[in-house]
Amino acid sequence: MDACRRAGIRVIVITGDNRDTAVAICREIRVLDGADAGAVGRGQVYEGVDIERMSDAELRNAVRTARLFARTAPEHKQRLVAALQANGETTAMTGDGVNDAPALKKADIGVAMGSGTEVAKAASKMVLADDNFSTIVVAIEHGRTIYANTKQFIRYLISSNIGEVVCIFLTAALGMPEALVPVQLLWVNLVTDGLPGLALAAEPAERGVMQRPPRPSSENLFSHGMWLHILAIGLLLGGLCLAVQAWALSAGHSHGQTMVFTVLTLGQMAHVMAIRSEFDSLWRQGLLSNKPLLGAVLLTFALQLAVIYVPVCNTVFKTEPLSAMELGLCLAAALVVFIAVEAEKAWRRSRAATLNQVAS
Repeated sequence: MDACRRAGIRVIVITGDNRDTAVAICREIRVLDGADAGAVGRGQVYEGVDIERMSDAELRNAVRTARLFARTAPEHKQRLVAALQANGETTAMTGDGVNDAPALKKADIGVAMGSGTEVAKAASKMVLADDNFSTIVVAIEHGRTIYANTKQFIRYLISSNIGEVVCIFLTAALGMPEALVPVQLLWVNLVTDGLPGLALAAEPAERGVMQRPPRPSSENLFSHGMWLHILAIGLLLGGLCLAVQAWALSAGHSHGQTMVFTVLTLGQMAHVMAIRSEFDSLWRQGLLSNKPLLGAVLLTFALQLAVIYVPVCNTVFKTEPLSAMELGLCLAAALVVFIAVEAEKAWRRSRAATLNQVAS
C-alpha cells in the first residue's frame, strides 16, 4: 500500500464482509490507519446502506475520500465505479466472482483473479495468474517504464530526422555543396537511427518512476515540452552540420561532406545516450545500466569509423578519410548535443526542486 500511495494510486476496498471485519483487515494491510477507521459515513468508511441512501452527486463526493465500502451488493460496485469515473478518475476494479463481472466490465481496467470464475475473466482486461495484488503494482511500474521508453524512442527518432531535413534543406537553400548523398542518408536511417533506437526499449525503469502521480489519460504524448525538445535538438543538430560544412569550405578542406555525415551520426549517438532519462544525468544512471544501448552506440561508432577509413567503404559511401583535427571537430560538435540535453535535464531537476519547496 505504501508503494501505491507513493505512486499516486488510491486503493479502495469494496467488500460484502461485515464492517468491523473489513476495518480490521484494512488496518492490517494499511489501507486504513487507526485514526482513519471512524464511524460509518464519516468520510472514509461506508456500508452498502449508505450507498443506497446517497444520490449520485453525494456518492461522487463520498468516493473522493473513501477507503472502505463494507456490506456491499454487486449493484453498489457498479455505482461506485461510475462515481469514480464521473470524477475523472481512471478506475481499475478487481474481482473473482460472477457478481463482480458487471463492475469489472464497467471499469477502465478490469482485473480478474486467475482462480476466479470464467465470467469474471471474460469481463476483465487483465487476469492475475498468481492472485497477488502486488503484481498489479509491478505491472504499473512496467507500464510506466514502457511508456517512458516509447516517448524516448519517438523523441530520438523525430529529432534525428528533423536534424537531417534541416541539414539537407539549408545547404540546398544556401547554395552550398550537397550535404549528404543518398547512400549516406540511407546509412544514417538504417544504422544510426535503428540500432540505438531499438536498444532504448531495454532501458530499465527510471529512478523515481513509482514516486510520480499518474499521468492524465488525456495527456498528449508530446506534452511537458517534448515537442520543444524535439524541435530544438533537431535544429541544433542540423545547425551543427551546416556549421561544420561552412568551416570546411572556408578553410579549403575537401572533406566537408564526410564531416557532415560524421557529425550527423555522432551527434545522434550523443543524443541517444543523453535522453535515456528525462531527469537524471547519464553519470547518475551509469554507462552500464543499459548494456544493449551502450553496445549499439559503440558498434555504430566503430562502423562509422570503418565507413570513413576503410578504402572499400570510401568507394561505396562516397567518403574520404578525415584528419585527426577534422575528426576531433566532429566529436566536439557531437559533444555540444550531449551538453545541451544534459543542461536541459539539469534545468528540469532545478525546476522540480523549486516546485517541491514551494509546495512544502
